[in-house]
Amino acid sequence: MLCLRQVRLSALRHYQARTLSSDLLLSQINNCTHEDEVFSLVGKNKARLSEKHVGIALNVLWQLQKKKPLLLRTIDYVRNHSQFLTLCFLAENKVEHMDNEAIVDTLYSILRLSVESHDSLAGVLVTEAWKRLESLSLPALSKFALCLHKQRRHFSPLTGKIAHLVDMKLDSVQDIRILSVLMISISGVISRSFQDRLLQKVEQLLGEEVHFNYAKRIVQFLQLSKLTYPSLLEKCNKIFLKSASHLDLDNISLIFGLYEQLGFDNAEFCLTAKQLLSESIDDYHDPEAFAKLFFVLGPMAGSKVRERLLTTAALIAEGFSSHQALVILKTMQKMKCRHSHLLEKMVSVLHRHLDSYHVLQLVKLTQCLVLLRCHDQELFAKLKMLLLGFLKSSVIPADTAAIIRTLAMLPSSQMEEIIINKATAVLPQCRLQNLSCIATALVKWNHYDKLQWQNTSELHVKLLQKLNDCGFQRLQKARNLNLLLEELTHVNGEWLQEVISEETVAACRRLIDQVTRANVLQLSFFLIKTNHRCPLLLNRIASVTVQNINKIHPLEMYFILYLFSVLNYDPPANEEFFQSCIQHLTSNLSCFETHHLVLLGYILAVAGYFPPALIKTVFDVSFLSRLDAHLEVLSDTLRQKVRSRLMKLNRAVCLECPEFHIPWFHEHYFQRVSCKGISRINPLRQHVHRMLAEILGGSHYARVSVLTPYYYEIDFECILDKNKKPLSYVAQNILLDDLRGIHLRHDIKDEDRKALPQGAQRIALEFLDSKAFSKDSRHLKGEPAVKKRHLEILGYRVIQIPHFEWNSMVLSTKPEQLEYLRKRLYEAQ
Repeated sequence: MLCLRQVRLSALRHYQARTLSSDLLLSQINNCTHEDEVFSLVGKNKARLSEKHVGIALNVLWQLQKKKPLLLRTIDYVRNHSQFLTLCFLAENKVEHMDNEAIVDTLYSILRLSVESHDSLAGVLVTEAWKRLESLSLPALSKFALCLHKQRRHFSPLTGKIAHLVDMKLDSVQDIRILSVLMISISGVISRSFQDRLLQKVEQLLGEEVHFNYAKRIVQFLQLSKLTYPSLLEKCNKIFLKSASHLDLDNISLIFGLYEQLGFDNAEFCLTAKQLLSESIDDYHDPEAFAKLFFVLGPMAGSKVRERLLTTAALIAEGFSSHQALVILKTMQKMKCRHSHLLEKMVSVLHRHLDSYHVLQLVKLTQCLVLLRCHDQELFAKLKMLLLGFLKSSVIPADTAAIIRTLAMLPSSQMEEIIINKATAVLPQCRLQNLSCIATALVKWNHYDKLQWQNTSELHVKLLQKLNDCGFQRLQKARNLNLLLEELTHVNGEWLQEVISEETVAACRRLIDQVTRANVLQLSFFLIKTNHRCPLLLNRIASVTVQNINKIHPLEMYFILYLFSVLNYDPPANEEFFQSCIQHLTSNLSCFETHHLVLLGYILAVAGYFPPALIKTVFDVSFLSRLDAHLEVLSDTLRQKVRSRLMKLNRAVCLECPEFHIPWFHEHYFQRVSCKGISRINPLRQHVHRMLAEILGGSHYARVSVLTPYYYEIDFECILDKNKKPLSYVAQNILLDDLRGIHLRHDIKDEDRKALPQGAQRIALEFLDSKAFSKDSRHLKGEPAVKKRHLEILGYRVIQIPHFEWNSMVLSTKPEQLEYLRKRLYEAQ
C-alpha cells in the first residue's frame, strides 16, 4: 500500500509540474509580440504542444498580423515558415481533441493567414465542424459560416444546413454582430420569406449605437440578395453618418459601391464623404487607393478637384491593374468626362491587360470606351476578337445576349454569321431582358445596313421575327407576376415600347389578382416606363396602396403617386386615395432627402394637391439653403431635374395657392436657361402662322413662340375682342419678329403687358405631339393638363390641337386645315 501511495504522489507531482509548465507555455505564447517569438516557442516545445497550444499559437499569429497596416503585413513569411507548417501538421492530428470554439477559431486563423481552402488542414477542420454543427454556439456558428463564405462555399449543402439552423434559432439571436455575419454567409441559399424574417429581426436589433461594420454587413446582405429595403438602408446610413470620423477610404468606397448597386443615394453621406476625402486628396498616390478615391470623389467633385483627379490619374495610369483601369473608365463614363490625355493613357494600359478580363468585365469595358468616344481602332479590333471568342464558348444566355449587344456598339460593326447562329440557338432560353439586349443589337445593325445602302439579309429578318415570337410566348406563358416584373425591370428601349408593350400589359392584366403590397411598386415602375394608362391595373394599384398604406415606405409612395400624377388618372375613390397617401407622406417628411421633397411637391402639384406642411417645408429659407448644398453632390442630370421641378412647383404655388404668400424667385434661373439657347421656329409653326395670318387678316394678328408670365412657352398667341375680331399687335405697340428667324419672345411680367380692351381675350394655341398623351390613348397626361390649367388662370383661352387630329386624313389638305383652325378659334365658349 505504501508503494502504491508513493507512485500516486509521484504521478500527482508530475501532473502538477506538467500543468504548471503547460500554463507557463500558454502564457508565453499569448504574450508574444512578434511572429518569430511564436515560432521559437513552437520549435523548442514541439513534443509538449497540446491541441490548446496549437490553436492559441495559430490565433496569435493572425492577431499579430491583424495589428499591422496592410502594406506592412508579412503573411507570406508566416505561411511559408517551417514552424508554421509544424503547427498545421500538429493541428491536423489533434483536431478531434479540440473543443468547438477552438476548431472554428483555428479555421478562421489559417484562412486569414491565406492558407488555401483545399489545404488538408482546412478540409479536416471544416469536416469536424460539420460533424459538430448542431452543438456549435451561435458565436461559433457565425464565425464558421464566415469561414465558409471566405472559402466561396456560397451554395454548398453545408451552407444550407447552417441556414436551416439559423432559421430554427432566429428568435434567440440577440446580437446584431452575430446576425449580420450569418446573413452575409447564408444569403445565397435562403428563400424570400426567410429574407423577410431576417430583415424584420435586423430592424428590431439595429440601433444607432452599433458599430458601422455591422451596418455595412446589412447593406452587403441587401446587395447580395438584390433587395431594396428603404427603412433599413436609412437606418444604416444614419449609423455611417454618426461614425463618419472612423470611416477610411476603403470603407467609404465600399459603401458607395453598395449604394450604387442598390440604387440608393444619400446627399448627406455624399457631402460628408466629399469633405473627408477632399481634405486628404494628396495622401492617395498609390494606384489602388487612388482608384477608390477617383471612384468616390470624381462624380461629385468641383471643377478644381476634378482637374486635380484627372491630372493625377494620367500621371499614375501606368501603374493601374486591370481592375483599377476598369474602375477609372467606369467612373469617367459616370462623370461624362472625355479627357483625351487620360483616355489615351488608359488605352495604353488596356492593351497590356485585355487578356485578363472575364466576359462581363470586357462587355462593360467596351461599353465605356464607346460612350467615352475612344478612337483607337486597334483596341476595338482586339476587343471584337476577344468578344467573338467569348461568344463562341458562351453557354449562359445572359452572357450571350450581353456580348451580342456589345458587339453591335463597336464602330462600323456588322452582323456576322457566327452572331446570327449563336443568337438563333440561344433565343428560346432567353429571359425578356436578354431578348431586349439582342433586339437592340439587331435594330442597330439594321440601321447601319441602311446607312451603307445594304439590304437587310433574310436571316436578319427571320431572326428578329423569331426573337419577337419568343418574347410573346414568354409573356403568354407567364404565371407569376413577381417573376414577370423582375424580368421587366431590366427591359428598356424600342423593343419594349414598340413590340411587346401591349402583350406585356395584357400579361399583367391576366395576373392582376397577384398584385400585392410586395410588388405594387414594381408594377408602378413598369407602367411609368411604358407610359400605359390601363384603368384596370391602375385601379388595382390604388386599392392595394390604400389597404396597405402604413406598410409602404414614403419613398415608395412617391413613385406610386408619380404614376397617377404623370398619367393624369383618377382612380374610382380618387379623393380617398390621394388624401390617404398625402397624410401618410406628410407624417413622414423626415424620411425624405431635400431633393426628394422637391420632386414630391411637384408631382402632387401636377395632381392638384398642395399639402401645407410640405409646401411650407420646401419653401423655407433654411431648407432651400440645405438643398443648394445637396445639389452639389448630385449628378448633373438629377441636379437639373430638381432645379426644373423646383421652378415648376414655385410657379404652381404662385398661381394656384396665393394664400401661401410664396414669392416667385425664378427670374434669374430663366435668364440663365434662356442664355444657353434660343429656340427657332420649326416648319410646322411657320406653316400654321401663315394660315393664322390668312384667317385673321395678317401676320401682325398672331405671335409665335411666346413666353407668358411665369415662363410658359406657347406655340401661338392672338387676341380677339368681344366681337371675335382680331386685335393687331402693331396697334398694341408690340414689335413683331421677322418670320425668317423668329426667336422666343420675352413678354414676362403682367405689368409689362398692355391691358386689353374690355371683353377682349388672349388665345393660346397649342399643338400637342404624342408625348402629351399616354400610349395608344387620347387621354392628356399630367403636365400638358397643368399647363392648360395655369394658362387659364393667367387669362388665356387655351386651344389644344392633338397630333391625332391635325395629322389625320380628315385634315390632309390646306383648306381643311384652315377650316379646322377657323372653327377652333371662333368656337363658342
